[in-house]
Amino acid sequence: MQIRLGYHLEFELAGVTPFITLLNVHPTRELDLLQPEILRVIPDTPIHYYLDVFGNRCARFTAGPGTLVLQSESAIRDSGELDREDPQTREVPVQDLPDEVLQFLLASRYCEVDALSPAAVELFGGITPGWSRVQAICAWVHDKVRFGYGLSRPTKTALDVYTERTGVCRDFQHLAITFCRALNIPARYATGYLGDIGVPPAPTPMDFSAWFEAYLEDRWWTFDARHNARRIGRILMATGRDAADVALTTSFGTAELKHFSVITEEQAQPMAQVMHDEAAAGRV
Repeated sequence: MQIRLGYHLEFELAGVTPFITLLNVHPTRELDLLQPEILRVIPDTPIHYYLDVFGNRCARFTAGPGTLVLQSESAIRDSGELDREDPQTREVPVQDLPDEVLQFLLASRYCEVDALSPAAVELFGGITPGWSRVQAICAWVHDKVRFGYGLSRPTKTALDVYTERTGVCRDFQHLAITFCRALNIPARYATGYLGDIGVPPAPTPMDFSAWFEAYLEDRWWTFDARHNARRIGRILMATGRDAADVALTTSFGTAELKHFSVITEEQAQPMAQVMHDEAAAGRV
């Protein structure tokens, strides 16, 4: 399947303002792009790209004062399959984890592992280690935390979510990540596009989404404490220890957000491509 994706962000800048953005798809998905994914900065300004310590593609530029527009529209090829699952996957003992995975066991800005360790052990310590335990964490967070825009704040941590039992998608993931780490399961935060593909359309405007990944056996697996369901069409943009590592825009100065819109929708396959695929398969 093909997914149309993009965004339009508009800021009012009080002065000259340096920016870092993580608005590109993750390098692991770049080969799936069907057309170039170009970040348009208006007014035009030079952009420098680099990979951060987590392997995310970042852009640096300086803009302002005045109105700044960031926009892009592209299309990407996707399998059209639900998130992969394997209920038989096992946890990896800490001593056997790859070196680069160990950091995802530690406390971070929004994930207070020490503070929530007693609750994690009490709630999930008796559950069979591995996939079942991570899935139980997702189900508990999904059932116990109430979702709602306006129920979060920039400083809200996993401990706050556990205490208040409210939040937005990033808060659900922070709490699940913290529970996993408290039980020695590496977990990292993920952000990207997630359209209403294969599910009833949400009544709210499209937004970027958050989920998390847990390391089991020999790879990272996708989990989603907000929806607690396998979904079609996740397009990864960035991963990190928590939301602080993957802010989609970071401004070093006053930048007032004036407009925000996101596109994520299944795209009808162009007829030329259909004929090409049919010919390749020997059906025409």
